Amino acid sequence: MFIQSLIITIYTISLLLIFMYALAQLNLLFNYLKYRDKPDNSPKFDFNNPDEIPYVTIQLPVYNELYVMERLLENIAKIDYPKDKLEIQVLDDSTDESVETTAKHVKIIQDLGIDIQHIRRENRQGFKAGALKEGLKTAKGEFIAIFDADFLPKEDWLYQTIPYFKDPQLGVVQTKWSHINRNYSTLTKIQAFALDAHFTLEQVGRNSKGHFINFNGTAGVWRKECIYDAGNWEGDTLTEDLDLSYRAQFKNWKFKYLEKVETPAELPVVISAARSQQFRWNKGGAENFQKMIKNILRNKNTSFKTKVHSVLHLLNSSMFTFIFLVSILSVPMLYIKNEYAHLKPYFYVMSFFVVSSLIFFVCYWHMYKNTYGGGFKNFVIYIGAFFTFFSIAMGFSLHNTIAVIEGHIGKKSEFVRTPKFNIITLKDGWKNNKYIKKRPSFYVILEGLLAIYFVFGMYSAFIVGDQGGDFGLFPFHLMLFIGYFYVFFKSIFSKA
Repeated sequence: MFIQSLIITIYTISLLLIFMYALAQLNLLFNYLKYRDKPDNSPKFDFNNPDEIPYVTIQLPVYNELYVMERLLENIAKIDYPKDKLEIQVLDDSTDESVETTAKHVKIIQDLGIDIQHIRRENRQGFKAGALKEGLKTAKGEFIAIFDADFLPKEDWLYQTIPYFKDPQLGVVQTKWSHINRNYSTLTKIQAFALDAHFTLEQVGRNSKGHFINFNGTAGVWRKECIYDAGNWEGDTLTEDLDLSYRAQFKNWKFKYLEKVETPAELPVVISAARSQQFRWNKGGAENFQKMIKNILRNKNTSFKTKVHSVLHLLNSSMFTFIFLVSILSVPMLYIKNEYAHLKPYFYVMSFFVVSSLIFFVCYWHMYKNTYGGGFKNFVIYIGAFFTFFSIAMGFSLHNTIAVIEGHIGKKSEFVRTPKFNIITLKDGWKNNKYIKKRPSFYVILEGLLAIYFVFGMYSAFIVGDQGGDFGLFPFHLMLFIGYFYVFFKSIFSKA
């Protein structure tokens, strides 16, 4: 009976934590719906007055970006801003032949009269955070715009963002990511689905009420004074952007999220690239929870509600752990439910937590509607998109749980960059990419075994109980099978 009690306890706690997170998401949805139509009356620089146009430095942190460097540099060279008020730093930590080609492209841009510098370091100490910190030492700009190698800001991007820094307390302006290859494959569609939810629901929902948000590592601008005041970039976590964001907000710097300013970028088209990105984001989130939690709870300038949202924000990646536990334990719970009749009231109560899924369904619908529009046809399409996303997201839960555990226990690992492809429509253009991880990890085999495990879960629905089966968890197990099988199959065959 001890084993059964332990399973029930862990299962119940995990469901409760998921439910709490769902309620927080619902609160963010209410914030979003209340705020989205309000006019923005923020003070702005008058760019008709040359004296109000500040000096800006654009930083491009890159590492072995052979396939996208030319596209990146050509795009950045088109940025519309007074040449005497703009400098570009290519912070190049590369170790391959891209160093030479980048140098050639930088020279071409320099010949156009643009202030662009190719900055190299002797080592990758601190990884991306170290490169940004090194560039900051010589940056001329009062404001620092940052773009990863796969981002393509529009020509007027600086004119849409820099004016908001008229407010002297504003430390960061973050823009929304858009996706140039959203419809490339099922994998890119679900990544876009998840990112749209973050940028539509979470960033607006938190920012509108003054809760902590995060700079997303790219497609944003920092006030240089804010970076220094917050303690500068640190490389002790895998998400240096989240780390510095919280330290800046502890110092009472304000962040502004611009939902209507989009910065196009390319999504990973191969699952190994998506896996490495997911691992870094989720492990970094857990590392930052461990680093920040005491300061959050002790901070006297932070409201109780902001503290709650901050804790759940930093535990965002840890939700995968609770989802993983619920999924694994759902099969033995099916047998426990039908073996112990006196526990039936408990299971009636637990069925209430299906509300969590309904909350996510409603929240993501508003996000989807914001991108694609409403109407019955789009709602039907959304239902399929939601269940596809939900299934595959659960299929990533073992992989992400490992990342989260490593983050919480303090296991250090190298900053693994996400391979870039420069692919929009060509279906097999990724095959010769030299940066793709060729050999799947051992955990991929476990994901295949979990797909089989949830086939057993579906089979169990037919054989438990005395009334011809119990199919309450059958849809859940079907989605888990689809998710784990998809992740396993794609990881083994390395296809987009």
